[in-house]
Amino acid sequence: MNTSTPTHLGLILDGNRRWARAQGLPTLMGHKAGYDNFKVISRHAFASGVKYVSAYAFSTENWDRSVEEVSYLMDLIREMVKQYGRELEAEGVRFVWLGCRTEAPPDILTSIDSLEKQTAHLTDKTLCMCFNYGGHREIVEAIHQAAATGIDMNTIDEKTFATFLYHPEVPPVDYIIRTSGEMRISGYMLWRASYAELYFSDKHWPAFTKEDLDAALTEYASRQRRFGK
Repeated sequence: MNTSTPTHLGLILDGNRRWARAQGLPTLMGHKAGYDNFKVISRHAFASGVKYVSAYAFSTENWDRSVEEVSYLMDLIREMVKQYGRELEAEGVRFVWLGCRTEAPPDILTSIDSLEKQTAHLTDKTLCMCFNYGGHREIVEAIHQAAATGIDMNTIDEKTFATFLYHPEVPPVDYIIRTSGEMRISGYMLWRASYAELYFSDKHWPAFTKEDLDAALTEYASRQRRFGK
């Protein structure tokens, strides 16, 4: 099957701290630079014809980082939802959150819920923020959700199971880009990424440019997706 532009692009934003160290900056400044660059790259992806952009913003494992770093990341999430959220609506982009409510600060959950409702009428482009997200956690929570409905678990097939995922209307990931030279998906979108094409860049995320995204999308367009056939 020939491909052109991915419908759903997944971004694993790796290398913020390493970028900062290489610039002689405090490591936390790398996260701010990464957030600023995400705004640039996500907009460019939408302008290139991508319909869904998902960002691995904070994993369920990231709570194990230092208190200082986690606190700084929570503030960045707050800024993203508050400031970038207003920009998203003006640009016709729907916002959805993929993640677990456990552990997440209540004020962030409230802001996320509000932004989802505020942009729910927008359908052309969707930004998915994977915050407090884990691929295993999503599957386990989907099982709990299915069981809570009283459904006969023996009747569940792949199509039915997918309806219990976070925001089940979000389609499978077509293409995952991970930066900073790491060649793994770290639990990202385990269900939706079963047939995703993978692209790894040696650049740290804050240094990943619109031209780098163009090169990655050109690579995607050259691939043949067979889906096991």
